[in-house]
Amino acid sequence: MPPVLFIFSLFGALCSLAQPMTREEKHRLRNQVVEMFDHAYQNYMDHAYPADELMPLTCRGRVRGLEPSRGDIDDALGKFSLTLIDTLDTLVLLNKTTEFEAAVRRVLSDVRLDNDIVVSVFETNIRVLGGLLGGHSMAVMLKEGGEHMQWYQDELLHMAKDLGVRLLPAFNTSSGLPYPRVNLKHGVRGPETRTGTETDTCTACAGTIILEFAALSRFTGDPVFEAHARRALDFLWEKRQRNSNLVGTTINIHSGEWVRRDSGVGAGIDSYYEYLLKAYVLLGDDLFLQRFNIHYASIMKYISQPPLLLDVHIHKPLLPARTWMDSLLAFFPGLQVLKGDIRPAIETHEMLYQVTKKHNFLPEAFTTDFRVHWAQHPLRPEFAESTYFLYKATGDPYYLEAGRTILDNLNRFARVPCGFAAMKDVRTGSHEDRMDSFFLAEMFKYLFLLFAEADDLPFDVEDYVFTTEAHLLPLSLSTAPHSSSIPSNKTVLQSEEELDDSNFDWTCPNTRLLFPDPAFPRNLREPIRSAVDKSCPRPAPYKEPGMGRPPLRAQDFMANNPEHLELLRRMGVSLIHLKDGRVQLVQHATQAVSAVAAEDGVRFMQEMMELSSQQQKEQLPPRAIQIVSHPFFGRVVLTAGPAQFGTDLSKSSTGVRGFVTVAEPYSGCTEITNAEYIQGHIALLQRGQCMFAEKARHIQKAGAIGGIVIDDNEGSSSDTAPLFQMAGDGRNTDDVTLPLLFLFHKEGNILLEALKEYREVEVLLSDKARDRGVDVQEAKEDCLTEATTPTSFEPVGQSQMSTLELDESAPEEEVSPVDEDTSPAEEVSPLKEDVSPAEAEADSAPLKEDRDSEKREEPEADTDSSSQSVDELLADWREDLEAFQQMEKDEL
Repeated sequence: MPPVLFIFSLFGALCSLAQPMTREEKHRLRNQVVEMFDHAYQNYMDHAYPADELMPLTCRGRVRGLEPSRGDIDDALGKFSLTLIDTLDTLVLLNKTTEFEAAVRRVLSDVRLDNDIVVSVFETNIRVLGGLLGGHSMAVMLKEGGEHMQWYQDELLHMAKDLGVRLLPAFNTSSGLPYPRVNLKHGVRGPETRTGTETDTCTACAGTIILEFAALSRFTGDPVFEAHARRALDFLWEKRQRNSNLVGTTINIHSGEWVRRDSGVGAGIDSYYEYLLKAYVLLGDDLFLQRFNIHYASIMKYISQPPLLLDVHIHKPLLPARTWMDSLLAFFPGLQVLKGDIRPAIETHEMLYQVTKKHNFLPEAFTTDFRVHWAQHPLRPEFAESTYFLYKATGDPYYLEAGRTILDNLNRFARVPCGFAAMKDVRTGSHEDRMDSFFLAEMFKYLFLLFAEADDLPFDVEDYVFTTEAHLLPLSLSTAPHSSSIPSNKTVLQSEEELDDSNFDWTCPNTRLLFPDPAFPRNLREPIRSAVDKSCPRPAPYKEPGMGRPPLRAQDFMANNPEHLELLRRMGVSLIHLKDGRVQLVQHATQAVSAVAAEDGVRFMQEMMELSSQQQKEQLPPRAIQIVSHPFFGRVVLTAGPAQFGTDLSKSSTGVRGFVTVAEPYSGCTEITNAEYIQGHIALLQRGQCMFAEKARHIQKAGAIGGIVIDDNEGSSSDTAPLFQMAGDGRNTDDVTLPLLFLFHKEGNILLEALKEYREVEVLLSDKARDRGVDVQEAKEDCLTEATTPTSFEPVGQSQMSTLELDESAPEEEVSPVDEDTSPAEEVSPLKEDVSPAEAEADSAPLKEDRDSEKREEPEADTDSSSQSVDELLADWREDLEAFQQMEKDEL
């Protein structure tokens, strides 16, 4: 995995606080947005209409079938004047009422929806159906104003219903998930209509229907559309991974099996989450909010590593599924604002802003150290969207400056004589002959709203919800009647009489109350120092690092030593703690207090790379902790990580056997106070607060014969996270002579629950599980007539260890080989190996094969009720293992 460069700088942070933008300057920028919109829209109308989109480099329209196929991208084109329909409500927002009225007349007279053409259900729904509904909402609003659109008789709504009916055949599946494509003329009939042969669809494709379809049902009084959209959402919810509460990226529309099991908030899933929250806002159904909150908690637990948002596997969410992010996730800070979770929104937006400043635009995908992964940029609006919502939430003029950057870059790099051209490569500035309809539908809406004052707007946007295509649907739809034919096992809305405007007071947090201190957003951004922005002079160094002392060496470094951390800071090195237990060292020479310090930092990073590489070569296989006392008798084996110090269990023919006792203090970081109970026993310790070797010394002094460190990260398991080996504390550890093993939280909890229920629990620490039959016989001889309840459990095979634990001062710090793709001025040293998904699965495959190849023993009837909770834990764990094994089979 490429290293995570986690040092950003805030524009103006070291210079001065952001100054409020004058009303005149905002007015100028607002007018600039309107001029840019006019340039794009007029060139579409002059050179492309009635084609779906403008080709701005050749100044002509893109007509499907006449241009070389671009693959799936062309599925958005249906010969229905896509850009004009997508732009209707933008015209009204930008106070272009006359142009809007003319555009509506053109749509009604020129656009046909019965073309014999296959289109994307998702794109047609959000762009065309959403555009018609947004246009209808604006037409009704203007007509009620009494000055414009007095001739309008719901013609756009009639077209919307016609289109909705044409999309409905796609939902004729056993699951309720729609086919990804439909023929506008013939529906879904099979190969003869070039539809009905697909088996897979993306989660967002199936889950981004509810706003448009529910609005269509509420506007027309026909419940069939909302019913189908709800059914699709219900099915996706049922198919979520129940342990992680995440959804995959691609699903089989017939079986409901996940085809792609990676999960994130970007391409393929993004608007599914958006529509759950916005469906609650628009429709008032608590069920959508409940589902969103459950998903959101998992996103923040597994995917969010502020400021990063990294995809994970739904079955092993503690491991990254890829080492890059796509630009579509830029919408997520805006959704977090709607949720009311502003802190991570500010952090992620700042990261995206720095990437934008580095490359002028957000690349379609970029790595975790912000290098280009996919170089295209089709003028996507998601970053502008989040910028607007963060400004609305915080009032911080910093976001006005971010908006100015977007405007400037569009004019400098994307503007061409016939419109605005997508970037083919952000590194070279080359163009692509495309201007997607969403550029007019979304980009100019959000930029105009960012710079506009309230009196610049023709209506109150607070009365509407933005769809994923930024179309405007009125919140009054929540009070519209909808039929009971919609599935009734959901939260029931209040009666119409009880619904009034006050019901929306609690829909979204009042951002005016969230930030009484205008400096709050700046205070969140300040720790995210930019390696990109060079506009501020560096402060003068106050002293040279070392000052007569030799520079810090990698082999002497201790992460819990404040003096060492200060030395790192002076050398431009930062220590970054990630929530999954990884720790990374990042060095940027320009952040050092002097050139000498920067050289020391480069030397330190090189030493750390060599040290971690050497430690990786010395990795040890996993160890086993076998519960041998009643009622387990050796049948429960827990996979444990070894230590690089103490007794080497691989050289012991018998292992170390003893009863377990919880040490006091549980951390083991000070002298043991219950030494009389620890003596001759195996001590249980909690991870954290000090070095592993320090824990070992304390329990050894108390007379323990071994130690087991249990992870304090709740929910961690060897089945979903790579095992690691515990390293020493940088000093000689020859004085540690007892064995020390590590258990993740889930395995450790099994041991603790057993101790809680049976008081005396005996375990065997060894390099591999011993013959369970012998243990059972020995136990039976010891217990004589005691009733036994043998519990079936799979043996643990040996697999290659993938990470190395350095120390526990964080408490979570790990070491492994380092990505060597670094420049002398910018060194990154991850203190843990970042294996790719394929590598992780390959490493774990032998372990799974060992487990699958062993014949399982079915448990006998439970004759001891007191063992129930342990059995339940084991059953839950076995269920997780089976799901994990199935996942490995599918992917291998």
